[in-house]
Order: sequence, then C-alpha cells, then structure tokens
Amino acid sequence: MAHTNLDRGIIFALRVLVGWLFLYAGSWQILQNYSAGGFLNHVVTFHWLFAPFATPTMLPMTDFLMKWGHLLIGLSLVSGFMVRASGPFGILLMLTYHFAHMDWPFIENHLSLFVDYHLVYATVIVYLIAHHAGHVWGLDGLVERLPLIARHPGLRPLFG
Repeated sequence: MAHTNLDRGIIFALRVLVGWLFLYAGSWQILQNYSAGGFLNHVVTFHWLFAPFATPTMLPMTDFLMKWGHLLIGLSLVSGFMVRASGPFGILLMLTYHFAHMDWPFIENHLSLFVDYHLVYATVIVYLIAHHAGHVWGLDGLVERLPLIARHPGLRPLFG
C-alpha cells in the first residue's frame, strides 16, 4: 500500500494514464466499428495461434471482446473500481498484443528488440494490482467499506 503522498500520486497517475489508454482505445474501436481481422491476419511469428480468432465465425466475438474489453478495463482503471479484477485482463491483452506484433526477435519494428511498450503497460498493471491502486483515490476503497462487503467477505478480493 502507498505510504507517502508521492507514492499515492504516482500510483494514481499511472492508474489514470494507463486507464485512459484503454478507455480511449475501446471508445475509438466502438465508434469507428474497428475490426481486428486485418491485424490478426498479418501476424507473423505466431500466426498459427492468432489466425483462428480472425476466422469468419470467431471474428465477431473477437471484435466484441476486444472493443468492450478495452473500454471496461479503461473505465475500471480510471475510476479505481475493481482494479484487482480487471487488471489481469489488461495484462493478458497487453501480452497478446506484444506477441501479435512480434517479428522474431523484433517487436513491431527493428527499434524494439524483445521488449516494447505493451510489456511496459503490462508491468505497470502488475504494479497497480500489487499496490492496491483502486484504494488510492479510487472507488475500490469506498466500496470495500460498504456494509454489503462486510456481510459478504467473498466479494472482498474483487476490491482488495
């Protein structure tokens, strides 16, 4: 947990900044009716892994999960609500993009060898989960104190 105002400020800033990236990406994808089909069909290194998600039967579900996943992860991080629950999905999404951009051993272009910004974002989300970022000027701290959570302790891990 954050101990100083500087710690809390950094955690808050990282949570809101990374959340904004997800929120904006999801909003843009939904409003522009973006489809991941073109991107998934051009994956180089792990094409066999990503190609099934671009098939005509799977692509509508892939697009739905990608768009709304971005949006909901972004809302969660920006508001500090259920960060512990949404964080692993954000990490999974960032690792998926990392490997989808890979043209072994480069990531996206020849300026990124093994590491790119997707790994940085995933690491930041791990940090946010570990430091209970939803409790730092977020809704998780407020929700955890509600009588409903006291009566149903099984819900506490969602907001912890």
